[in-house]
Amino acid sequence: FMGALVDRWSRRAVLLASHGVIILSLLCLGYLFWADAASLGVVYLIILVRACGKSFQMPAILASTALMVPQKHLSRIAGLNQMLQGLVLVASPALGAVLVHVLALPAIVAIDITGALLAITVLIFVALPNPLRRARTDAPSSGSRSLWGDVRAGMRYVWSWHGAPEMLGISAAMNFLSSPAFMLTSILVIRRFGGAEREFGLIGAAVGAGMICGGMGLSFWGGFRRPMQTSLVGIIGMAGAILVAGLAPASAFWLAVGSMFIGGLMMPVCMAPIQALVQKSVDSTMQGRVLALLDSISTAIAPLSVAIAGPVFDAAGPQVWYIGAGVLALFIGGLGFATPRVLNLGAPRSIEEDGAVGGVAGDGQREISPQRLSV
Repeated sequence: FMGALVDRWSRRAVLLASHGVIILSLLCLGYLFWADAASLGVVYLIILVRACGKSFQMPAILASTALMVPQKHLSRIAGLNQMLQGLVLVASPALGAVLVHVLALPAIVAIDITGALLAITVLIFVALPNPLRRARTDAPSSGSRSLWGDVRAGMRYVWSWHGAPEMLGISAAMNFLSSPAFMLTSILVIRRFGGAEREFGLIGAAVGAGMICGGMGLSFWGGFRRPMQTSLVGIIGMAGAILVAGLAPASAFWLAVGSMFIGGLMMPVCMAPIQALVQKSVDSTMQGRVLALLDSISTAIAPLSVAIAGPVFDAAGPQVWYIGAGVLALFIGGLGFATPRVLNLGAPRSIEEDGAVGGVAGDGQREISPQRLSV
């Protein structure tokens, strides 16, 4: 639903409103900490409100980027975004630990509020383009029925895009297999390598450093002409890294560190091309919905996979998941290379197979018919 609202509203207004919601929720949280009246349930509720406000930002920013950046540079911009995420992954835990040690909680919340205010200040002076709206005569212009119709239109758009359902399936499967491998590394460190905080910190730093290097490299390289070829190479590289981490003997902790660095390196190679592919190929009036759909799938899969992997880690040890996930992910990557409709998804017309990717306009924007927009 948030993606549909992003497509309907001014994207600048969406970002301003989302930051405003975040600031209000943080003000409440800071006051409760200052008054020593914060209960766990209230903190959870404020975190939920803050997360709802933040979830508008990803589809709004990425959909706006596609209208501001030349198509040939979208893959590089996606790589830079992944690099920034790696920087945050490396720096924020250490910075947060220092702040918790030297500041009171209300002061830490004030820092978060300052960051949101800075974002609002930037947005006031930066104009974000909005897509040209096509006239719609087949549905009411407002109301829940129209909103639900917009969501359905976005789903039909993805379903009718040749190769997109398979791409979503591959993305969901990879998220399911890889999320526990990167989110439950503490169990691998403790049970397999007998490590503690230092070793866990090294693993986390290796993943973040890999994301930084991978994002930086992709921003210079830009990827193969076929976006999915780049993504599938990233999937195979990530699968190999997870497999090596599971096969590493207990005495080879540094082998696991190196493999997790490679896994982080391959994350931008795997994810950024798909993001850029959507930005290049999807009609600008649909991008919010399609990007939100991709994000919703990955967000929903992660906790489900961790919930399933936890008992597996307890019963059979973490290596079983790492080895099994690595082997299955290698198979998924190979299957993607063997499936033309996946491999050619979003490819330039000059290298597409006849009929492999339909409905792409000469400017790279995927045209949408009135029938697909109907409710």
